[in-house]
Parts: sequence; C-alpha cells; structure tokens
Amino acid sequence: MDWTYALIAAAWAIILGGAGGALTDIGQWYRDLNKPRWQPPDWLFGPAWTIILGLAGWSFYIGLTSAPTPEARMGVYALFGANFVLHFLWSPLFFKLRRPDWALAENVLLWASVTALMVVLPRLAGDSFAGWLNVPYFIWVTFAFVLNATIVKLNAPFGVEKASAR
Repeated sequence: MDWTYALIAAAWAIILGGAGGALTDIGQWYRDLNKPRWQPPDWLFGPAWTIILGLAGWSFYIGLTSAPTPEARMGVYALFGANFVLHFLWSPLFFKLRRPDWALAENVLLWASVTALMVVLPRLAGDSFAGWLNVPYFIWVTFAFVLNATIVKLNAPFGVEKASAR
C-alpha cells in the first residue's frame, strides 16, 4: 500500500463529495422546479455519490500505483484533475447560479472526462480494472444528464426574470 497515493486519491474523493454536498442547496428555488416523476428522491444522491466517488478514488489509486512511467503518472493526475474541476463546477452552476441550462452544457464535458477515466486511464496504468471502476460514475453522470436535460426542458428559460417572480 502506497499511503501517499492512497491519501491523494482519498482526498480527491472526499473533497469532491463534500464540496458537492456543500454546494447543493435544496431550497425553495429547487423545490419549485418542475421535475420528472422518475427523478430519484433527494436522499439517494448523497449515498450514490459516496459509492461512485469511492470507486473512482480507488481507480485513481490504482492509476497512480500502476502507471509504469512518470509521464503516465502525470497523465493519471491530468485525467483526475480535469475530472475534479468539471465535477466540482456542476453544483454551483445548477444550484448557486440557478442555471440548469449551463449545468447541462457543462455536464457534456463532465461526461467526456468520465469517459476518459474509463478509456484512457487503463491505457496509462496498464490496468483495465481501473477503468471498470468508473462505469458506475459513467452511468450516473449519463442519468444525471438526462435528468438535467428534462429539468431544463420543463422549466426553461433560465436567466430571465419570470413574470410570477415580480
């Protein structure tokens, strides 16, 4: 066990999970949005993200410890660094700025970064298991994209004052 890499990977997952929770404001604005009937209950998102980010953190650890060269290891850091930024941005866009439309556009980039974790990470690390650990992340982000798109469709436009708010 390489404790330095374990701490880096764990910190990545814990910070993302904590920031996501802290930046998610289930306030009146969110409650007033029209949402599809098939949206999971709010309480499910925390446990789902905990499991998903735990698995992704594990894949980060595998990537760091299995990378055969310093250049490959830097590639692993780049993949997870990009994913960190893109994952982090979604909640402030959706909840703080109240722009589900911008969050939807950003979700495309997040989806691409998770795809890279599944496809590029195994090549860098020489370990396909590292990529497979990100499949639940990919599935959840794909589902979140469809949910986000549906919320945008049901509530657009955003960024303009609605007559009922006056």
